[in-house]
Amino acid sequence: MKQTNIPNVITDDVVVTMDYTLTVDGKQIGSSKKSGPFEFIQGLHEIIPGLEKNIYNMKVGDSKELKIAASDGYGEMDPEDYVTLPKSDFPKNIPLEPGTTISLRDEDGDTQRARIDSVTEDDVRLNFNHPLAGKDLHFQVTILELRTATQDEIELGL
Repeated sequence: MKQTNIPNVITDDVVVTMDYTLTVDGKQIGSSKKSGPFEFIQGLHEIIPGLEKNIYNMKVGDSKELKIAASDGYGEMDPEDYVTLPKSDFPKNIPLEPGTTISLRDEDGDTQRARIDSVTEDDVRLNFNHPLAGKDLHFQVTILELRTATQDEIELGL
């Protein structure tokens, strides 16, 4: 059955399918050419705020180059998002080297991801900031398809 209510432009509650390339500090770090087109519902905060804000009113076939400030992307680096733990708290099989990403469980059983920031003789300093926090993001986007989201999609997400 063909959908007859196809939106002309990106507005809230529209499912957007787009190609993108993400560049940070002059290095390409993500692209839909590898992962396939990206799909999300506009206006539900499924994407970073700066990207969501800058694609309103785009149409199928439109392309745009966007520079998203860190504050509108993954946020600024938060000095409160660092924790120091004793080395003895870590299993012996985890390589305790700066840059290593690890998963930890909090008291509620939720998984948290952190990067090892530094290691001393007795302690490990963990960085819980998003890896792209504090970075300006450069996107090249092309809108491939638009359609009205169903009520279930709006309530449950894609």
